[in-house]
Amino acid sequence: MSSAEPPATDLTPPEAARWAARAGLPLPADRHDSVAATANQLLSVVAVLRELDFGDTPPASAYRAESTHSMEEEQHDAAV
Repeated sequence: MSSAEPPATDLTPPEAARWAARAGLPLPADRHDSVAATANQLLSVVAVLRELDFGDTPPASAYRAESTHSMEEEQHDAAV
């Protein structure tokens, strides 16, 4: 398994703490469970995305974002 592939099993709280510390982000003990759960959710979403067949979909650089209205028409109404 290469480092780009998700783990075959869920990340455990101690593993999440170890990976966080390795990245320079030491976690308090009460955060290990929630960080592991979040990481596992992200890994499951990425796994689904990797399975998608984009076929002939051009890369994002092939698209050009264009506004449908001019900046003069834009009105901002925000409460501060």
